[in-house]
Amino acid sequence: MTMKHTVSEQEWQARVELAAAYRLVALYGWDDLIFTHISMRVPGTDNEFLINPYGMMFHEITASSLIKVDQQCNKLHDSEYPVNPAGFNIHSCIHMARDDAHCVIHTHSLNGTAVSANKDGLLPISQQAVVVHSGLGYHDYEGIALNPAEQDRLVNDLGTNNFLMLRNHGLLTVGKTVADAFLFMYVFEAACAVQTRTSQNTEQLVQVPSAIIDGIKGQTEIATKGLGGAIAWPALLRLLDNKSPGYDQ
Repeated sequence: MTMKHTVSEQEWQARVELAAAYRLVALYGWDDLIFTHISMRVPGTDNEFLINPYGMMFHEITASSLIKVDQQCNKLHDSEYPVNPAGFNIHSCIHMARDDAHCVIHTHSLNGTAVSANKDGLLPISQQAVVVHSGLGYHDYEGIALNPAEQDRLVNDLGTNNFLMLRNHGLLTVGKTVADAFLFMYVFEAACAVQTRTSQNTEQLVQVPSAIIDGIKGQTEIATKGLGGAIAWPALLRLLDNKSPGYDQ
């Protein structure tokens, strides 16, 4: 049953956009069965968030199936599914520390995890990697995210960046909108995919000079016409309408 008429118009729009992000992650093959999360702050609130029902595959998620939780991951409405406090442990601290972090995407993709295990991390060897390097942090692995004490270190390692590589674990992006966070993850994943296809002998790789990396934010603004992820989001929704309809129910 749809929740469209039981929540505010702003919350419903947020639900539709977040459900779309889940479907897109599945469509691009970045999902890990049921074990990663995308979260979003409910518009107009400080400590209410939307997250996936723990047990649903990403390609199954709809706007109505998303669960609203508080900062401690307590459900704020009925659902037959549980939520995963361990997963939200990563997301909640970022949402609370960053006013601009309205959406947080975390993946365990094969490419991302492979590069996260490389002691040199993400190398600036592609245009995608250069974009990521304009705002990239690293966080050392501390085991499955069950320890609340890890949150301060995670927030500190992210800082003001929009990209975070979780060592031996995966990738994380944050954005002011779902569209921004998704585009960041698309670029992050692409950069990791390129690196995994290259020689691991770094002496054979051409790395982009730091001067170019320093200027990439301005160039990205021009390339996206100042729209960020919104420049690609309508096209991505059309893709979903064709390949994975029903997310907006």
